[in-house]
Amino acid sequence: MGKKQLELLQGTLDMLILKAVSLGPLHGYGVLLRIQQISGEELEIQQGSLYPALYRLEHQGAIASEWGESENKRRAKYYQLTATGRALLKDETEKWNRMAGVIAGVLKARA
Repeated sequence: MGKKQLELLQGTLDMLILKAVSLGPLHGYGVLLRIQQISGEELEIQQGSLYPALYRLEHQGAIASEWGESENKRRAKYYQLTATGRALLKDETEKWNRMAGVIAGVLKARA
């Protein structure tokens, strides 16, 4: 039996997208692949979740886009992090790390 991929906790997709595009400009499907790659293939993002999140982040000003050509010579929208996105990623990363620490502490509690 193969190892089951982890499901994303609500609210983490935006942070993962920001992290992926912080590593360099990517087209939509490239964002999906980058998240899979940097998670060690533990996370699989569904396209039905990814594109609405990209749209939302672009409208918030966290990412900017421009049209370009993909590796397979197709027209593709490339996303990159903005200054607003960098600040948001920093803030969300700090919150996530704090929450993970709190939860780890709770799980270590003994009766």
